[in-house]
Amino acid sequence: MWESETESVRGREFGNGFFSSTKHGFNTDGFQLKGQSWYVATDIPSDLLIQVGDINFHLHKYPLLSRSGKMNRLIYDSKDPDLKRIVFEDLPGGSEAFELAAKFCYGLAVDLTAGNISGLRCAAEYLEMTEDLEEGNLVFKTEAFLSYVVLSSWRDSIVMLKSCEKLSPWAENLQIARRCSESIAWKACANPKGIKWAYTGKPSNVPSPKWNDLKDSSPSRNQHVPPDWWFEDVSILRIDHFVRVITAIKVKGMRFELIGAAIMHYAAKWLPCLIQDGELQADDMSISSHSNSWKGGFHMIIPGTKDDNPSIQTKDQRTIVESLISILPPQKDSVSCSFLLRLLRAANMLKVAPALVTELEKRVGMQLEQATLADLLIPNYNRSETSYDVDLVQRLLEHFFVQEQTDSLSPSPSRRSFSDKQMYEGTQRGNNPNPKSRVARLVDSYLTEVSRDRNLLMTKFQVLAEALPESARTCDDGLYRAIDSYLKAHPTLSEHERKRLCRVMDCQKLSVDACMHAAQNERLPLRVVVQVLFSEQVKISNTLANAITLKDPAETRYQPLITNRKTLLEGTPQSFQEGWVTAKKDINTLKFELDGVKSKHVQLQKEMENLQRQFEKMSKPKPISAWSSGWKKLGKLTKMTTVENHDIGPQISTTVEHVRKPPRRWRNSIS
Repeated sequence: MWESETESVRGREFGNGFFSSTKHGFNTDGFQLKGQSWYVATDIPSDLLIQVGDINFHLHKYPLLSRSGKMNRLIYDSKDPDLKRIVFEDLPGGSEAFELAAKFCYGLAVDLTAGNISGLRCAAEYLEMTEDLEEGNLVFKTEAFLSYVVLSSWRDSIVMLKSCEKLSPWAENLQIARRCSESIAWKACANPKGIKWAYTGKPSNVPSPKWNDLKDSSPSRNQHVPPDWWFEDVSILRIDHFVRVITAIKVKGMRFELIGAAIMHYAAKWLPCLIQDGELQADDMSISSHSNSWKGGFHMIIPGTKDDNPSIQTKDQRTIVESLISILPPQKDSVSCSFLLRLLRAANMLKVAPALVTELEKRVGMQLEQATLADLLIPNYNRSETSYDVDLVQRLLEHFFVQEQTDSLSPSPSRRSFSDKQMYEGTQRGNNPNPKSRVARLVDSYLTEVSRDRNLLMTKFQVLAEALPESARTCDDGLYRAIDSYLKAHPTLSEHERKRLCRVMDCQKLSVDACMHAAQNERLPLRVVVQVLFSEQVKISNTLANAITLKDPAETRYQPLITNRKTLLEGTPQSFQEGWVTAKKDINTLKFELDGVKSKHVQLQKEMENLQRQFEKMSKPKPISAWSSGWKKLGKLTKMTTVENHDIGPQISTTVEHVRKPPRRWRNSIS
């Protein structure tokens, strides 16, 4: 049964929260409050003043000594026999708990609720109101009510754990917080079909829920209980108690998706400016609260804006972020990647411990393909020159590829599909479910956004662009858009730097529209423009060659490419068109001249072979007989005699030259 902090249990039996002491020291009509002091309504004057905080209690020694061991020691062990004033500065529960304990000592009825039972139990332990002094003393009765009444109720357990926030370390030492957490965990893990107790259900619009203002929703037999019915009730707890409850729920085996959803719900409630959508307001970026009053939430605070020393609220926010990181379920997809990135943004801003930040970066890398561009644009809080933390995205990519390599070595369950709404804005949504392709498109969009920063070094741009393997990008249009944006924001780059920047792009992976834009882009180096046109010409030539070998129905599939080529040439500047036509003519002329040289070379080879055969015939000696050789010698002698007689020397030389001339002509032809 539910009882709020202000509700009374008057009229119930002892087991339900109404009890009194069985011994009465004297008759009294109760306590009366006058200003900041409590008086006992009796004719006997008080002989003891007890001060608890700012409240004074004018009481009598005998009722307190009979039931409190601490009061016995303070009075009897005191050196002052006439001690009339005692101050309790560290009494747990404060004046409210001491008022109930004093009423119990006087035998008055005490109303117990889920909101005051923990304070009264700690006060009874502090005052040592045990069974050694009286049977059925306050420690025994409060312990019985706590164990058998409060812990059996869902909401009473929540309220009692909430009331333990001001009772440290007494609530911890007495195991009150642990027992409440265990009770809440058991009930949260119960089958929703068997839930019969009331719960809050949907979150209220007020920032800090008040239990007496909540409308209870008691499930009926036919009412469906959602699996997240316990989120709103648990979210009002302080972060250390919330961590204790979630840890107990984990041990009992609840699904990690529900645990992650509960953590996201808690973060949205306590860190609305850090976790939820929307831009930060100027008022939220400064320390806006100077009082110690807590109103159910934290404001956005950037440390170091007004004072180098972090404020109390900044420390509270840091504690919440660190605690949430530490209790995240290790399973992938237990929380959304968008939530992880926003939590990472808060961790960087609040200067969370580096070990927790690194662990959170690994978690983001596990599901980076689900990230959105808006969440990835994390500001640089390290007072660097760049507006966005590019090094952080580089580390996220490294964690992503490490996880991809691990998954390839040890296959894990199939990746959970997510809707197209989770894809980043402004990018094309392909049908390829490859996580690397989605990450590549995300990185290209991120590069396009950060390239407008004039303080971004070209080296960082290149390293981030080249961090992805070539197989990750099926189309380089996004990368070309990022390069063009960087060149536009950095007009002072030299020709060499622009060429080096464009090397990260593959011209053969550009679409027709990107090629048309690149052909008219004056910011690109001329060499890159020629490469773009040449690659497009090669693709068109290959398409036409393939179209020739295909049948008529298939030829119609390639017709739009020819039209796009004409459109491409029409959109190309006139100077580039004229240069391209002249180059084609020169190439054709060189081809024609090369064919002529080849034919002449073949003809000369044939002539050389003919001359070689003739020379071999002439130099080869013919076989002659003895009779023919004798007659030839006789003929030579006759000719020699005739020449000598007629002195025909010049004719012989002419004849000899005539005989030797053919070999010389052959050598000249060879040369």
